[in-house]
Amino acid sequence: MDRLIYTALSGMDAAMDRQRAVANNLANASTPGFRAESFAVTPMTVKSDALEARSVAAGGVRGADMSAGRVVPTGQPLDIAVSGDALIALQAEDGAEVYSRRGDLSVSVTGVLQNGDGRPVMGQTGPITVPNGQILSIAKDGAIFAVDPATPDAPPAEIARIKLASPQGSAIAKDMAGFLRVVGGGVLPADATAEVTSGALEQSNVDSAGTLVDMIEAQRSFEQRAKLFSTMRELDTSATRLMSLRS
Repeated sequence: MDRLIYTALSGMDAAMDRQRAVANNLANASTPGFRAESFAVTPMTVKSDALEARSVAAGGVRGADMSAGRVVPTGQPLDIAVSGDALIALQAEDGAEVYSRRGDLSVSVTGVLQNGDGRPVMGQTGPITVPNGQILSIAKDGAIFAVDPATPDAPPAEIARIKLASPQGSAIAKDMAGFLRVVGGGVLPADATAEVTSGALEQSNVDSAGTLVDMIEAQRSFEQRAKLFSTMRELDTSATRLMSLRS
């Protein structure tokens, strides 16, 4: 009986984790550049010469769907949509370099260029800061140009270049904050061929309708495993009654 309990309990735990992952995807269906998290369940069986009757389920987020989202024009000069598979390099809270496709950029009160998550955008030598009061524009290669409003006829001056990183040949995974990191540490190399489209944003790649179906399936999976407990109680009650008749 205990084998069935552990199997049902591990299945319920995996189903609950799946619901959390699906709910997170659904909550970020309108977050620019968001990559849907993929979930998988792995059966774990105790290996021995005996019949493999004891198996538990181990579920978790195994990766992210890196397919592109839809690009929509916004008209905002600091919004960028990255072409291909390149990633925007950001600085995480722990100082490490992390990556994202979220390109709704803005300038903080301290002059730091940041994305919609509030993380500083990395340039070739570190976080990018821009002079106050300048009119900014972003070129296809990620170069940032500034114009002083006091001298509007002066040619724009390049002040920094956004680091667009290539994930080719490197294993990357999402961290707990939802940013992409190099597995095992390290940084991705700059992609000199990467291009951005300014005045546009890449949308989340979450399929809302499909995610709702996943949510329903996860809920039903949880309920089916919960039903095993009532079945076990009925079996235990029947066994106890049978033993009472024999005595």
